[in-house]
Amino acid sequence: MNPIKKTITLPDGREITLETGKLAKQADGAVELRMGNTMLLATVVSAKEAGEGVDFMPLTVEYKEKFSSNGRFPGGFLKREGRASDYEILTARLVDRVLRPLFPDNYHADTIVQVTMYSADGVDFPDALAGLAASAALTVSDIPFQGPISEVRVARINGEFVINPTVDQLENADLELMVGATYDNIMMVEGEMKEVSEQVLLEALKTAHEAIKVQCLAQEELAKELGIVKREYCHEVNDEDLRKDVREKCYDKAYAIAKQGCADKHWRADSFKAICDEYIESLPEEERDEKTPLVKRYYHDVEKEAMRRCVLDEGIRLDGRKTTEIRPIWCEVNYLPGPHGSAVFTRGETQSLATVTLGTKLDEKIVDEVLNQGHERFLLHYNFPPFSTGEARAPRGTSRREIGHGNLAHRALKSMLPDGFPYVTRVVSDILESNGSSSMATVCAGTLALLDAGVQMKRPVAGIAMGLISDGQKWAVLSDILGDEDHLGDMDFKVTGTTDGITATQMDIKCDGLSYEILEKALMQARDGRLHILNIINATIPAAREDYKPNVPRIVTMTIPKDLIGAVIGPGGKVIQGIQEESGATVSIDEIDQQGYIEVAAPNKDAIDRALSMIRAIVAQPEEGEVYTGKVMTIQDFGAFVQFMPNRDGLLHISEISWDRLPDMEASGLKEGDEVTVKLIEIDKKTGKYRLSMRALQPKPEGWVERPREPRRPRPEGGDGERRERRDRGDRGPRSPRRQ
Repeated sequence: MNPIKKTITLPDGREITLETGKLAKQADGAVELRMGNTMLLATVVSAKEAGEGVDFMPLTVEYKEKFSSNGRFPGGFLKREGRASDYEILTARLVDRVLRPLFPDNYHADTIVQVTMYSADGVDFPDALAGLAASAALTVSDIPFQGPISEVRVARINGEFVINPTVDQLENADLELMVGATYDNIMMVEGEMKEVSEQVLLEALKTAHEAIKVQCLAQEELAKELGIVKREYCHEVNDEDLRKDVREKCYDKAYAIAKQGCADKHWRADSFKAICDEYIESLPEEERDEKTPLVKRYYHDVEKEAMRRCVLDEGIRLDGRKTTEIRPIWCEVNYLPGPHGSAVFTRGETQSLATVTLGTKLDEKIVDEVLNQGHERFLLHYNFPPFSTGEARAPRGTSRREIGHGNLAHRALKSMLPDGFPYVTRVVSDILESNGSSSMATVCAGTLALLDAGVQMKRPVAGIAMGLISDGQKWAVLSDILGDEDHLGDMDFKVTGTTDGITATQMDIKCDGLSYEILEKALMQARDGRLHILNIINATIPAAREDYKPNVPRIVTMTIPKDLIGAVIGPGGKVIQGIQEESGATVSIDEIDQQGYIEVAAPNKDAIDRALSMIRAIVAQPEEGEVYTGKVMTIQDFGAFVQFMPNRDGLLHISEISWDRLPDMEASGLKEGDEVTVKLIEIDKKTGKYRLSMRALQPKPEGWVERPREPRRPRPEGGDGERRERRDRGDRGPRSPRRQ
């Protein structure tokens, strides 16, 4: 065993260590990454030969977190790790999107990249390290890979950019981006912001790229020290004469279709397909079956070139639009009568139907991940059924793409919900039609549905997807790209925001040499498009509805001192259950920031008022001079104990019942269970005991003079038991009135 290590130093002095040659040595490549007490193991294995008929890169990236890494047991009956969580899927997608474009176009062997977190302390984010670990494993393997790459998280905290901030640091950030890049080019961006400017985003990208360059150099040094030689392979058999013939006979026809500028997606698809089918039919019948796969591959390249040249040379897009033009938009709110809010947003051939549901604390999503436990109050779910693209396929669960698109829309909208919003909120976007940027349609439809539900958003949010066509000399940035422009183009750059700034972004690059000049152009063009869409949203619904719809539960919140939480809950939940049964409201309570946070929800105001009244009676603090209606609990020789507030008893001394002197308690006429009105005349600051009075609420007899209290004389232990008992209670006993 001869392990080799490389150390990378971050700008703030923290270190990342890469080590290979110790673990998982039968994999094609394996690297152990450590940062503090966080340890990831990345492995990669690639088949020696491609599968029969495979003409694409079958790459699978998996990310897994072990609960033992943080000393925890998995939840559930089986007590073992199960299917990937949304967080694990999103992390795997971040890695996949950077790696995938960097395999050779003609490499088609099954390749599995697996990154596993085996140790964590909750200080450093493992997702910011997964891309580096995966790339290092590929770099030290013999698998063809045009890397290395790395990924970092960059955040702006108090105006300063920080690379791979800690969990605590990130809480104060107003910008958070995951950036993946090679030494020369940025390949992937995803993150969220609090309405920052385009210039701030560009500066964050530059800062992240400089840190990535250092990490790429370390991987190259590691591979050089190991003497890595990449494997030879042959996964494609080409016929160059056939390739040339397909181009000569099909290019002009494909260019004519591209130049025609038809907005009908299915017409274009059928027309392009007819060109390919016509060529295949022209082949000798005995060669047709053998050459058809090659013809389809070569024709794809012809179609791609025709579309791209049409844009670059004549400024004509597939649907006839200009490069900055956005497809026609129509939208409608309150489309469905049942949901708390609903909207349809349609842009060209992309359509989202969004619904909003407002719920109580009981509807919160419970998060139980390895490094993240808590509750989520804002949920956004994105669904992409096959019929949205005219595909005859049965749906089979939620795809990774759906999770990724939903996460982007979630990040775009969540910061624009009102502060302290009492409702748990769920937005669901069903894509009914798709031809480009359905995630951005989700953002727009989600905004409309939230406003329709009466959610007083800080500002509406809109999103737009930008594309790029570049041949290395000429380039064109495209606004509101089609599905084909995404597939055949060089960039998919999604930007969401308000009139004040950007709230989220996602970018995938498929070409080399993307300059900051192009990025800035794309961002400014995206801003113009975003403002155009926001104007349409504002015309559809200028402001959130003033009130919620009748079927929305009403919620009122209040805070109480932390030490009174138990009193509201009661033993075994008896008190809070009684409040709910008697009032008809739903009451939930939690501790937040050293206070009790109570949420009362009900379908009508009367039920809420009843519940609040009962809670206030429990948590109210006694005040000297206040008048209370109480219940006589016990009678003693020296007075009565009265419960004047829930769980609070005070002494009504015999001398405080009446202005007349009473010989005994029997003369007072009080009995246990009687309801009496009393005034709180004293709270003993040391003992917390309460002195009550009935006579203080009665007219004082004419000529009455209060007999001054005499100072108490010290008494030895023992002596008269009754006097000692009164002393311990702080009672002075009955006093005779003095009249003038």
